[in-house]
Order: sequence, then C-alpha cells, then structure tokens
Amino acid sequence: MRQELIFAPMGALVVLTFVVLTLVPVRRFRAAFAGKVRAQDFKYGESARVPGDVSIPNRNYMNLLELPLLFYVLCLAQYVTAQVGMVTLVLAWVYVALRALHSLIHLTRNNVMHRLVVFAASNVVLGTMWVLFLVAVFVRPLFAA
Repeated sequence: MRQELIFAPMGALVVLTFVVLTLVPVRRFRAAFAGKVRAQDFKYGESARVPGDVSIPNRNYMNLLELPLLFYVLCLAQYVTAQVGMVTLVLAWVYVALRALHSLIHLTRNNVMHRLVVFAASNVVLGTMWVLFLVAVFVRPLFAA
C-alpha cells in the first residue's frame, strides 16, 4: 500500500481544525458588534461574561489540538516505519469522521450525551490504532525470526 495515503486523513483533520479556528473570531466579532462582549473579556482567555455560543468554537478548537496530536504523531510514525495498511487507513478515516461529527455536534446542538459518545468512540479508535501500531512494531518482529 502507498504509505503516503496516511497524509489524506491527516490533511482532512488539519482542514477541520482551520475551519473551526475561523469560527472563533467570527463569533467573537459578532458578539462584540452586538454589544455582548468587550475586548477585556478575552484578556486572560475568556471571562465569565462570554456567552456559550461565543466560547464553544474556541473550546472545540482546543479539543482539536489536544488528543488529535497523538493522531498526528501516530500517522507520522506509521509512515516512517512503513506500517500504513488498509486497516490503518480505514481507522484513520473513521477517527477523522468521528472528530468531525464531534465538532458538528459541539458547534450546533451541543447535546452533551451525543458529544460524549462520539468523543469516546474517537478515543477508542485512536487507542486501537496505537495498540495495533505498537504490536506491529514491537511484538510482530518477535515472531518473525
């Protein structure tokens, strides 16, 4: 399998991250023009005065910079060690789809239970990817000799 295919789901997650990032100033400026917030409300992050619909894109953006970091590291490790296979690629796309669904839920209806289920599922997928990678790199070679 072409190893560089792993960069496609990575790129998709990067695009999602930048899309969410653009929502942060859009929501903040809208709120400022409507008189709901002032610049001082963001001096040390976000004050308690910042409405939820304004702070949620920023929180979602931070989510996309937290655990997905382990996804990016894993994808690069898979590429470098030539461990990208069909299962890896499918799981990577499932992870990205779940993260996109999590963002969609978070940025729209924000149903906490739905968001939690999708978030947990994405973490299970990422954990599975890591286990499969570590087995392929460290355990499989023990039985190949």
